[in-house]
Amino acid sequence: MILVDRPIWHFKGKRWSHLVSDHSYEELHSFAGALGVPRRAFQGDHYDIPEEYVPLALDLGAHQVDPRQLLARLKAAGLRVYPHQRSGDR
Repeated sequence: MILVDRPIWHFKGKRWSHLVSDHSYEELHSFAGALGVPRRAFQGDHYDIPEEYVPLALDLGAHQVDPRQLLARLKAAGLRVYPHQRSGDR
C-alpha cells in the first residue's frame, strides 16, 4: 500500500509530505512515476513530495496517515532506511 503523511515538513518556503510503500520499493517507484515525481526525489526509503501533489496522490490511491503511523508501517515492512545507511538507489 502507498502511504502519504500530512504536509507538515517545511523546506524552502513549502510544506512537504513523505510518500512510502509498506510493500516494496518497486511499488513506490512505480507510484511516484505515475504521480510525476522525479526519481531524484527518492530519499532512500521515501519520496519527498510538495503539498500540491498530495491530492493527486490520494486520487491515485495513496492512503493518508499520521507521520508516526507512516514510520511504523515502513519499519514493520522492513523497508526503513536510516540516514546513516543511505547510499545509492534501492
